Amino acid sequence: MCMNIDSAVLDHAPFKHFSIVEAIDSETQNQYLAWFEESAPWQLVETDFYEQYEFSLLQQDFPEPIAQLASASTLNNLRQCIASLFNTTLSAKVDVTAHKLIPGQTIRIHNDFIPGEETHRVLIQLNRNWNDDFGGQLMLFSGPEPDQLSKIIPPQSGSIQGFAISPDSHHAVSTVHGGERFTIVYSFFSDTGNEQRA
Repeated sequence: MCMNIDSAVLDHAPFKHFSIVEAIDSETQNQYLAWFEESAPWQLVETDFYEQYEFSLLQQDFPEPIAQLASASTLNNLRQCIASLFNTTLSAKVDVTAHKLIPGQTIRIHNDFIPGEETHRVLIQLNRNWNDDFGGQLMLFSGPEPDQLSKIIPPQSGSIQGFAISPDSHHAVSTVHGGERFTIVYSFFSDTGNEQRA
């Protein structure tokens, strides 16, 4: 799979992150979307801060081109890009999951930080004809409260976001009001005692 993230530039506010608008071509997006809409093994997951459908892309052998999303070459290339961009070292371990939000679902403010767990995350956004009325905006915060909203990133299909996970990486997804919001989530782990470089 070809993801164009060579042009990524790291933004340090409100925490280390990047966002690229056109990273995956429309033909590839349509191939992924058709499978996610028709054949994916979605399972509803509910926690204290979100409700969404998801499944692991590592749990079984999936058909092409879906299998490319979690192929060894894709994971290795993406891991090297993220390690270089964030100036850190990452282990060979990578988790890959697909998420789906439908109208009425939301992801409240959280930071994903668990000591000894993932240190970086990459998101690939996929959807059809998304517009602002559909909601589902990725929101970055400078703290844990709603009034500390710092940045809003629309989930434009084919875009990619990434960020470093820390106690300060507060983010959320606003309530979805229309359409289906698909996201492929890559989770990376440090190989140096899970301590990120400054």
